[in-house]
Amino acid sequence: MIAIVNLGIGNFSNVKKAVKGIITNDPDKITKADKVILPGVGSFGYASKQLSEIKEALSEIISQDKPFLGICLGMQLLFEESEEGKGKGIGLLKGKVVKFKNVRIPHIGWNQVHVVIDNIPLFKGIKNNSFFYFVHSYYVQPKNQEIVKGFTEYCEFEFPSVVAKGTIFGVQFHPEKSSDNGLKLLNNFRRL
Repeated sequence: MIAIVNLGIGNFSNVKKAVKGIITNDPDKITKADKVILPGVGSFGYASKQLSEIKEALSEIISQDKPFLGICLGMQLLFEESEEGKGKGIGLLKGKVVKFKNVRIPHIGWNQVHVVIDNIPLFKGIKNNSFFYFVHSYYVQPKNQEIVKGFTEYCEFEFPSVVAKGTIFGVQFHPEKSSDNGLKLLNNFRRL
């Protein structure tokens, strides 16, 4: 069973349709899941408050090496903190979330993802430099660059758009809005 975490801000129905999971914010259901997806749209500060009751459950899932996918704001919440509001992320990945500077925001629309490692299971059967759909004004700055598995160029600026560490995966784009490539990625996650 895949638990799709409901923080009150996300595109749950399309994710659920793609992976056949359950939408929940119940810590017991989250810890009993085989895999977890944390989708998110909106403010880091607000989402951080919503995390407080389920942070322990999410950490338990990770400690059991169960696959975990953060989508957009869900990816950002994997990190420690953000320039976007007060509050702490889950802190599973070291680093912070920062706002784009000197470029038009939000970064919205279709853009390429340049995968830097060939064997990322999420990208099995997806060509490198494929297009995915983005909507965001902030991006992650990991302390350890080794977790960056893909990046995207925006206005002559490169930012991490895919991160992975063990069974933890994060994507800055919205696979649920990214047509065939996005559905393939979610299907790959479902099969992990």
